[in-house]
Amino acid sequence: MELSSTLSIIQIVLSVLIIICVLLQQSSASIGVLGGGSDDAIKNTRRGSDKVLLQTTIVLGILFAASSILALFV
Repeated sequence: MELSSTLSIIQIVLSVLIIICVLLQQSSASIGVLGGGSDDAIKNTRRGSDKVLLQTTIVLGILFAASSILALFV
């Protein structure tokens, strides 16, 4: 198996995992905040599984970017 096809498979897997992580994250901001409603969502901090999910999404994004840059040179 060539390196370029391996990188393509890695990018597909990473992109699916990123999509799953983003969809699992709960949105803290509501539509009411945009219309001038309460901004209590700003005061909340991420804890527990929300924090782990956010960190996982960031790591997957960095890995995807790195594999994309690597694919340019292969």
